Amino acid sequence: MKKTFILLALSALVLTACTKEKANTFQNEGNPLIRTAYTADPAPVVIGDRLYLYTGHDECFEDSVGYEGKYGFNITNWLCFSTADMQTWEDHGVVLSPTDFSWSSGEAWASQVIEKDGKFWYFVSCQCIDPNCKAIGVAVSDSPTGPYKDAIGKPLIVDDMTPNTPPLLWWNDFDPTVMIDDDGSIWLSWGNGTCFLARLKPNMIELDSDIMTLPMTNYVEGPWLYKRGDWYYMVYASMGQGRETISYAMAPSVTGPWEFKGELTGMAEDSFTTHPGIAEFKGKSYLFYHNSTLSLNGYGPATGRRSVCVEELFYNEDGTMQPVVQTKQGVSKMKK
Repeated sequence: MKKTFILLALSALVLTACTKEKANTFQNEGNPLIRTAYTADPAPVVIGDRLYLYTGHDECFEDSVGYEGKYGFNITNWLCFSTADMQTWEDHGVVLSPTDFSWSSGEAWASQVIEKDGKFWYFVSCQCIDPNCKAIGVAVSDSPTGPYKDAIGKPLIVDDMTPNTPPLLWWNDFDPTVMIDDDGSIWLSWGNGTCFLARLKPNMIELDSDIMTLPMTNYVEGPWLYKRGDWYYMVYASMGQGRETISYAMAPSVTGPWEFKGELTGMAEDSFTTHPGIAEFKGKSYLFYHNSTLSLNGYGPATGRRSVCVEELFYNEDGTMQPVVQTKQGVSKMKK
């Protein structure tokens, strides 16, 4: 009897473990990549032998199916996913919320995580309470999956630091992207309507230069700054025929001169916005973006209910990028 009880207990533990593993993992079935939640503004980063993908979580409310104001584009937290092969993904759930910042009203936009000296720095954009404006904050953790905590107890960037011509003033400061250069210098870029750039101090929580303005052709928002070989790349949301596309520029130095190279993608399906995130992982390059093709629980597709996707990205010999066609297959190895 005792032996039977032990066997039953062990079976239960195994079943529980298997159930938990199944609940926390999913297979790449094509685009959209994530099908259990509305996700937006993808931010990939390679840490060790895994690619971590951070996204905003577009919430959906029972009392409205609209896509503007309180009930649309409503990011209430940031999610994290990771993979070792781009096919099997682990869902790490919520890793940070705008309400984790005492100075934030709870509204949020794009974010990016970067590793430095064994710590993980989460640059986010939120609505600031005082002053009442868009703002960029920084959280830090000892693990890529958190827990993250506010690193400075106040915003790093607020609107009165980046004066601009109205009416863009209110929307200047969100969508941060961060890059550590080969010489160890750390660069932060961000902005809506205007693309800003500043160097960070090694502590990651203070500016180490004046705020510069980068002249980007047809720039709207959502910059993604990185270096590949001898070239610096700025990939960003641009305006197409009434909806956003993704365009890019290249430069021999992070401060320029930047040369516009044209559109990288067309407009995202069913979505007004799109947002690039680029990573090199195990010998291949990937472009993450979002569209709005997902339906969940009777909601969507709708432009305020976004869904993250991924395609392989290819470069020409001169460093320019080949245009990316948005597909249903994505990088899935599953047969369609």
